[in-house]
Amino acid sequence: MFRNLLSRLFSEDTAPKPLATEDAEIAVAALMVRVARADDHYHASERRRIDQVLARLHGLGLADAAERRTVAEMIEAEAPDTVRFTRLIKDRVSVEDRVALIGALWEVSLADDHRAPDEETAIRLVASLLGVTDRDSALQRRRVAAGR
Repeated sequence: MFRNLLSRLFSEDTAPKPLATEDAEIAVAALMVRVARADDHYHASERRRIDQVLARLHGLGLADAAERRTVAEMIEAEAPDTVRFTRLIKDRVSVEDRVALIGALWEVSLADDHRAPDEETAIRLVASLLGVTDRDSALQRRRVAAGR
């Protein structure tokens, strides 16, 4: 199943095909991992936050969320450039869900109580590629920061 997701990431096929629910969850989790790893410091607090966000978003227990994160870490390590990776999500996820995804990325980025420029740059890139405005991204960042 996850091999299928990787093959879609590496495929040059431009015709959108629906993602299985689990594949979509893994793709989103892999973006979270990519942002968390952007500053070359992938902290336990970031991994815990990814697990918590996945559990909340998908109605999973923490053990299942951690399992999805582990798979997402492997997918992220093998995934092609962020452009192709986000295209897979953009073509299949509503704009409201993409804005919520940016909020989730801010949660992961701020999980270690440090605003890392590399992580912020990664989020700006992902937001742009997903068609989320800078304004919506900033609103999500403020919402997340206010909830801490």
